[in-house]
Formats: sequence, C-alpha cells, structure tokens
Amino acid sequence: MGTDQGDINEAHAKWINAVNAGDLACLLGLMTDDAVFLTPGQAPIGRSGFSANFSAAHQQFRIRCVSELEEVVVVGEVAYTRSRDVLYVTPRSAGEATQLAGDRLSVYRKQGKGGWLLARDAHTLTLSSPGAVR
Repeated sequence: MGTDQGDINEAHAKWINAVNAGDLACLLGLMTDDAVFLTPGQAPIGRSGFSANFSAAHQQFRIRCVSELEEVVVVGEVAYTRSRDVLYVTPRSAGEATQLAGDRLSVYRKQGKGGWLLARDAHTLTLSSPGAVR
C-alpha cells in the first residue's frame, strides 16, 4: 500500500483519465455519496447534477482535460489538492476547440479500505486563449 499522498495523486490521475474517456461510472466510483461541486455562476450540485451535466456535455462535445497537481495536503482522514487545469472542449458536430483554464481545489475523504474519494470540488475555469495558459 502506498502513502496517502501517493494514493491521492493516483486518485487525481484516475479522475482526469475518466473525464477524458467520458467514463461516468468510473467517476461516480471515485466520489463520495454526498459529493458537492462548485462552479462559478451556478448553484452547487451533487452526484445527480454532476451525472446529468457530465452526460450532456459528453454527448455534445469531445472533452480533454490536462491537470497539473500543484499541492497535496493530508490531515488525518481528509486531504485537499490544488491543481491547474486546462480543458479543451470541441463540438462533436464540427468546429474549433474552446479552451478553458483555471485552478481547482478538491477535498478528499479517506474511506477505509476504499481509499480516497472526492468529496468537494471547486474550480475557476474560464475561457482562455491558447497562448494564455501559464
């Protein structure tokens, strides 16, 4: 068994891979039952809202996320990560990709032998031009 920080790094990588694969079942397995997602300008959503939004987005767009973990902090059974994300969203019907970039703060809870699961997530993704990503 790895370290808590290593396990969280792995959970983060699995999350990004599942987002890129459009694998909603995997994502639901990586989050707590009471997960909450915060998005600028929108009301907080839980698992069901996340499922609906994710499914609708992947029906209309090809989505690719690149995420760089910048910080992982573990305090007992709770941890948080801070990452810098770039999201490329391309219409399935045709058209140019839109690029969004920003920071993400995620909170994880240790679930016994189930490992670390995402419990809270907030991001600051906004439209960006391709050369503007730091």
